Amino acid sequence: MARKFFGTDGIRGRTNEGVMTAATAMRVGQAAGTHFLRGGHRHRVVIGKDTRLSGYMMESALVAGFTSVGMDVIMTGPLPTPAIALLTREMRADLGVMISASHNPFEDNGIKLFGPDGYKLSDEAEASIERLLEQEPLLVQPERIGRARRIEDARGRYIHAVKQSVAADIRFDGLKVVVDCANGAAYQVAPSAIWELGAEVIAMGVSPNGTNINKDVGSTSLDAIKARVVKEGADIGIALDGDADRLIVIDEKGETVDGDQIMGLIASRLKARGDLKGDGVVATVMSNLGLERYLQGIGLTLERTKVGDRYVLERMKEGGFNVGGEQSGHMILTDHGTTGDGTVAALRVLASLVRSGKPASELLHVFDPVPQLLKNVRYSGGAPLENETVKSVIAEAEKELEGKGRLVIRPSGTEPVIRVMAEGDDAQQVETVVDRICDAVKAAA
Repeated sequence: MARKFFGTDGIRGRTNEGVMTAATAMRVGQAAGTHFLRGGHRHRVVIGKDTRLSGYMMESALVAGFTSVGMDVIMTGPLPTPAIALLTREMRADLGVMISASHNPFEDNGIKLFGPDGYKLSDEAEASIERLLEQEPLLVQPERIGRARRIEDARGRYIHAVKQSVAADIRFDGLKVVVDCANGAAYQVAPSAIWELGAEVIAMGVSPNGTNINKDVGSTSLDAIKARVVKEGADIGIALDGDADRLIVIDEKGETVDGDQIMGLIASRLKARGDLKGDGVVATVMSNLGLERYLQGIGLTLERTKVGDRYVLERMKEGGFNVGGEQSGHMILTDHGTTGDGTVAALRVLASLVRSGKPASELLHVFDPVPQLLKNVRYSGGAPLENETVKSVIAEAEKELEGKGRLVIRPSGTEPVIRVMAEGDDAQQVETVVDRICDAVKAAA
């Protein structure tokens, strides 16, 4: 069945349009609630959200949906996505829901679902919920309608949990850290966790007003934190996105450190301690060839999946890996959580900074990335990648890059966009290849 609601990371779209309406959210609550009803116990769902204005509307609609099919609801208020995964498992809930569109602007919103084990749902579970969305909901008798309540200790539970990812002998005393929370879900918990471990924290992006999430701050808008790190003479900058499941680091010189470098650092340090599982790292097809070469050089492998941290995690579980992620900053460390967690990854980086005694610019420059270029081509309809001319141009490019680089072309899972990425040792060749393919896609679109 073609997907009508779920994309690569839950359901996402512009609020009050398409699939992202209160009516749809209520139906999602009814369908997901029905899917997870099993046995005679009182079922419960944990619902969290980021700081978008539409979060109130979506939360209320989801609560109505879940309670109407007999589920009790626990609301946490604004918390990172990984906190909802954690609380779903720890509170023995049947289901967890995060209301967030991650790094998207405030006009968008989304719904991410977690199973009782704290992991994102499989394709099969999402397909089952989609089928239920097309059916009339099974409403319960009045006496079995669920109850809803808010809990006040959710932030404290999460802060305590993430601090446990740092060894007991590690303190961040003496470190000056700029923490940019993107005016999003981690605006309270991330600065608090880092400060409680001893660092001097300069917080930014911590004044959400419902419409400023990810606006000129956070991991997808780095100019502000780069300038702040240099101005303050900080040791390092930590940039999170709207739901705090991804991390980008800024070194003391104001330079960007992406997810590939962070994965390389964490994997190499775990390997040195004998704590790396799976003898490698799991990343997506978008990770830089330089990371792959670096890992090979220290006796490790890089396993690639299609784009989406859910697919990275599935492979990690299958192969017994404990380090994985995406170049964009999703860091999955399964020793400490069941989904990407920017705050946990940040604490691991800060701990490495303390142990090494090196400046961030030296510690975090693990490998030299090969030239990589990504361009997006928007289209209005049809299937440009099925066009014979486009196929021919792609085949020629693959032959040209063979042995010297890589080519990745894929449709976006959330918008009508074709993503064209190439990388290789020759920057000019990479640019030429990408432009040639983009021109062909535009002509066919």
